[in-house]
Amino acid sequence: MHIVSGAIYSANQKHKRDYKTWLILPLVHGRYFCYNIWNIFFIILTPKPDMPAALQAQQLQTLAMFASQSAESVVTAWESSRKGLTKNEADRRIQLFGPNTLARERKAGWLFELLSNFKNPLVIVLLFASLLSFGAGQYVDASLVLGIVFMSVSLNFFQEHRANKAAEKLKARVATTATVLRDGKKVELPILDLVPGDIVLLSAGDLAPADMRVLESKDFFVNQSSLTGESFPAEKSADPVEKAEEITALHNIVFLGTNVISGSAMAVVLKTGSHTEFGKIAKKLVGESPDNDFTKGIKHFSVLILRTTICFVLFIFLFNALDKKDILQSFLFAVAVAVGLTPELLPMIMSITMASGSIKMAKHGVIVKKLTAIPSFGSMDILCTDKTGTLTEDKITLIKYEDTAGRMSDDVLLHAYLNSSHQTGIRNPLDDAVIGFRPVDISAYTKVDEIPFDFFRKKMSVVVEQNGRHVLITKGAPEEVFKSCSCYCKENACIAMDKKVLQELSDHYHELSRQGFRVLAIATKEMPEHQKKYSKADETDLQLVGFVAFLDPAKKDVSKVLQQLEQLGIDIKIITGDNEFVTRKICEEVGLPIKGVLLGQDIDALTDDALRIVVERTTIFARFSPDEKNRIINALRLNGHVVGYMGDGINDAPSLKAADVGISVSNGVDVAKESADMVLTHKGLRELVDGVMEGRKTFGNTMKYVMMGISSNFGNMFSVLGAVLFLPYLPMLPVQILLNNFLYDLSQITIPSDSVDPDYISRPRKWDIRFIRNFMFTFGPVSSAFDFLTFYVLYTAFPAAPAAFRTGWFLESLATQTLVIHIIRTQHMPFVDSRPSKRLLLSTVAIVGIGWLLPYSPIAGYLQMVPLPPSILGMLAGIVVCYLAVTEMAKRWFYKKHTYSM
Repeated sequence: MHIVSGAIYSANQKHKRDYKTWLILPLVHGRYFCYNIWNIFFIILTPKPDMPAALQAQQLQTLAMFASQSAESVVTAWESSRKGLTKNEADRRIQLFGPNTLARERKAGWLFELLSNFKNPLVIVLLFASLLSFGAGQYVDASLVLGIVFMSVSLNFFQEHRANKAAEKLKARVATTATVLRDGKKVELPILDLVPGDIVLLSAGDLAPADMRVLESKDFFVNQSSLTGESFPAEKSADPVEKAEEITALHNIVFLGTNVISGSAMAVVLKTGSHTEFGKIAKKLVGESPDNDFTKGIKHFSVLILRTTICFVLFIFLFNALDKKDILQSFLFAVAVAVGLTPELLPMIMSITMASGSIKMAKHGVIVKKLTAIPSFGSMDILCTDKTGTLTEDKITLIKYEDTAGRMSDDVLLHAYLNSSHQTGIRNPLDDAVIGFRPVDISAYTKVDEIPFDFFRKKMSVVVEQNGRHVLITKGAPEEVFKSCSCYCKENACIAMDKKVLQELSDHYHELSRQGFRVLAIATKEMPEHQKKYSKADETDLQLVGFVAFLDPAKKDVSKVLQQLEQLGIDIKIITGDNEFVTRKICEEVGLPIKGVLLGQDIDALTDDALRIVVERTTIFARFSPDEKNRIINALRLNGHVVGYMGDGINDAPSLKAADVGISVSNGVDVAKESADMVLTHKGLRELVDGVMEGRKTFGNTMKYVMMGISSNFGNMFSVLGAVLFLPYLPMLPVQILLNNFLYDLSQITIPSDSVDPDYISRPRKWDIRFIRNFMFTFGPVSSAFDFLTFYVLYTAFPAAPAAFRTGWFLESLATQTLVIHIIRTQHMPFVDSRPSKRLLLSTVAIVGIGWLLPYSPIAGYLQMVPLPPSILGMLAGIVVCYLAVTEMAKRWFYKKHTYSM
């Protein structure tokens, strides 16, 4: 379930009037300045209901105290009942205890989103410089700078807020809920709404939404390794704990974030939010999400731009301050240049592009939970998946139930039915196939106990009683069941199993697998009547009674989808817990080429370096445990691949996190959906094809802005540097640079709507900093060359008229850097062969038109612009056309010389 804990409200309670805490925090953590200011107002203005003394006392109790009390006394202490809280009481408690979410997961309101746009260092410096200008009496310039800053921030906020809202609506479609009793009725509620005293019903596959005390349980096992490090599931019961020095001894407490392996339980919520065990150590357990391929690329690009910009801006400021003797104007000019050189619109372009992509992907059945996974989805060149539901119909049918002699046996079916109907773990398709095959009368049998399935034993057992006779029935992977058998059943006799018989049984099992059957072995054991508790240690000296064989036919149209994925440059690798024979059979039926097969038992002998070589020439990874799956994924990522992983089970959760793109299914277990970046409404590869296409379009449109920005910005660096060194005045005033940059940014907000060339999305694309650097060093000088030509024309025409010079360069600079997108957005030559979207074409032409009309508008005087003679305008227009033509020729040369991997 979507977990974790609420520190905001509790922090406000703790520091209810401690304003010093919140005033000091901004100084320590500057990037949370706006966030903490907002909390000051939140604390002052929000009325806090008083917490009743009884509930306050319960809040202070430790989990060990609750564990030592009886179940009924705990429920009573929380003023609750087994029918749950009333809706009114729950609403009151959420005001008292706050939402059940971590502070770092708290969704910011629109006001905080708006204020957070001002935390950009360049924006802060511009605001500071404007205040200095006001102090120096430069009211008009200061007002214009402030106006442009606020317009830029507002534009960024509006676009990102709208995009994020759209994405949140989609994520809500797959938000995890908890089954809670409210007013005596079962309801599904977002886990954010859980409060202490709530009664929660848990079953296999659920994530615990809070720290809870078990009230009732039935074969209830929980995986709490994320909190305690335990390798095996822990059994939980309602019995009080006498003494507990460690949390592992709290056998009646279910911790937030742990997941249910098997069984069911009723529990009362004790702690939510930051008060949970998970919340207390959240800083250790919950860090930033690991970077995927796309976010790594963004970071490398940011470092490249930052280093280059700092060097240029520092030089420009120092030289101007010494040469022009006007420190304030030089400072403002340098900051304005920095704004113009940095691609500050990139976050907004990414947000809009990815949100737009998520909406389109949702129409194809792919719900995006993590927006940054969309471009990685497009970059994905390897998809790891199980065969069930992807290559097969996921409609498993029981076909055979054979004894050890290979004959159909009702006795084998009876034992399989008893096992499947009484097990309380994850209800899997194989159990459903057994139960749905035909009705079997098991009324004479009573369940005694259960030994849950785990991925190390690869089997599970139930113990049933009939007429005082206790029988343990084990069902699992044949190779694992064989290890626990000492004899086999033949014609109602138990015969010792020797190597020859074992080999014959193994051969029969493998033959069934080669025919495409999924096979489970069934074994039994007579147990002492007095024994009450059973464990995996009892799964010894079993008697093999036979096999059950299932068929999951290959999908009819999956071959075409596999061909499409191959054409898109995506290699499919099958990682499964099933055996290699049935997996190979299915792959052959659907036409998936098999380069090699690796078994889980062989991976331990491989070093990490050796594994990196083996994974490249292997298609099927059979009999793999969750940890072994992770090694495969990590090896592929170390080899430079962008890896996607598709899974929907408990054992898939670690792999979903390890991959660049984790993909689950809407009907998968909670822990899988929470670990995934994307959730499919239907399990299958067809939906993935459409999603990959949208991911590549998203990546492509993001890269258009990046490539366009570095081609013009890097050129502008040299242009400004040359102008500062050789001109007797500033080539453009700070307010003009900021306005130029604002108009340019405004023209680019339609990039997310642009079309992407079919040949671009035909294969995976990845970040390549070397390619970006080469692109920058090629197209930057072209831009600078035409800027210098403009300088020459303008300085020759207006040697003693700085206003005219600045106006001329403003017009030329705006036109060249705005219109160059039409050249750079496509590899096609000539560029007119690839049509831009109507919105992009309209926005770029309109912005250039507006910019060129400014010198003739009523506000020209405020901007210190002057009208230019028609002859000069014609020359500037000619320079723009020549620049675009030369850029087109440079593009042709560049792509012949450099491999295009972006």
